[in-house]
Amino acid sequence: MLSRLASAVVPVLGRLAVTTDVPRVPEGGAVIVANHTSLADPLVVLAALRRMGIEPVVLCAASLWRVPLLGRALTREGYVPVRRGTARAAEALTGAEAALRAGRYVLVYGEGCIPDRPDSADAPPQAFRSGPARLAAAAGVPLVPLGQAGARRITSGGAIKQLAGLLTAPLRRPRLHVHIGAPPRLPADTASATHAARQSVTHAWRTAAHRCAAGGSRRLRRGRAGTVGARDDSAAHGATRHRA
Repeated sequence: MLSRLASAVVPVLGRLAVTTDVPRVPEGGAVIVANHTSLADPLVVLAALRRMGIEPVVLCAASLWRVPLLGRALTREGYVPVRRGTARAAEALTGAEAALRAGRYVLVYGEGCIPDRPDSADAPPQAFRSGPARLAAAAGVPLVPLGQAGARRITSGGAIKQLAGLLTAPLRRPRLHVHIGAPPRLPADTASATHAARQSVTHAWRTAAHRCAAGGSRRLRRGRAGTVGARDDSAAHGATRHRA
C-alpha cells in the first residue's frame, strides 16, 4: 500500500526519472542501501523501486509506529522498527534478516540520519553505519546501492521551510532522480564492507545528482554500459508505470 501511495504522490510533487546500471535487481532478496537527504526521499525511493517491480520492507524509526493509522500500515507491509539507543536495537537486524531469508528486498538508509543543513542542495552521503554490511553478510544476499537526488528540493531545512517546500512542490515540480548501481563485492570484514557500501552508494548518488542537474533522461534507452533510463513523469502528473 505504501509503495502504491508513493507512486501516486511523487508525480504530483516532482518529475522522477529512474536509471540503473544493471538489467535487473538480483532476485531472491537483497539489501538495498540508499543515501538519506530529506524527509521526502523515502517516498521518492519507494516510487522508483515500484517502477522496478519492487515493494521493499523498510527499516525505519520506531517512533513512526506511534502515528495513528500509519503504525498499522507499517506493520501490515512488514516494515521493521529501528529502536536506536535501546536494549532492543538489535531486533531491527533480526527482523530484516528474516525478511531477506523469505526472499524480500529490504531498504536501509546507510547513514541512519538526515543531514542537518538548511540549504536544499544535494551532498555526498555521510559516514555509514555498519548495519547494512552486516545484514547482507548475515543473510548471504547482495547489497544493492541506490543513489537519489532532488528530494531536498521538496523538503529541507527547518520545519517552516519544509512545510513551505511541500506545499509549493506541486507548482515547482522539481526534478528527482534515482539511480541503482551494480552490487559491489563486499570484503569479509565489516569495516571494509561498510566502506565499500558507502563508496558504491556515493557513486550511484553522483550519477543521480549529475542526471538530475542535467535534466534527466527523456526517454527509455540502453547505453553502452547497460544503463537503462526511465522517462520523466509527465507534466500532467499521469506518469505510466514501467520497468527498467
